[in-house]
Amino acid sequence: MRPSNREPDASRDIGGDLEQGSAVVEFVFLSLLLMVPLVYFIITMGQLQGGSFAVVGAADQAAKVFVSQPDTASGRAAAEHAVLLALADHGHAVEDGGLNISCEPADCSAAGSAVTVTVHLTVPLPFVPFGEAVPLYVGQLSASATQLVGRFR
Repeated sequence: MRPSNREPDASRDIGGDLEQGSAVVEFVFLSLLLMVPLVYFIITMGQLQGGSFAVVGAADQAAKVFVSQPDTASGRAAAEHAVLLALADHGHAVEDGGLNISCEPADCSAAGSAVTVTVHLTVPLPFVPFGEAVPLYVGQLSASATQLVGRFR
């Protein structure tokens, strides 16, 4: 028998042409559904890592600057300025940071005193459009550094 030249039976090919191209749509949809949160997570972890670099560098520099000043008042001002610069260099807002200075013994300008500077930073969630109205934070970071006041200045 010879095959006839009639058209293929539509009842046998029920979903063949209707499903063509849907794999691409499903792939794009699922990849967006999975990739957007993953990219946001990576950006958030980068913010935390940058914040940790900022507080460590700020604490270290503030302690070094503090002990190099002749008196406590100018040391505190220089340390605050160093913290502001370090946080700004890493892209963090000044109002998100804080500074604590403690001395052992209580006289911070005496030779041999241990000056400990602790810097605190609150890292906000990235790309939050209403961050001023409802502040959402990733975490709070802090770092400390201690320097000794030298005998000779």
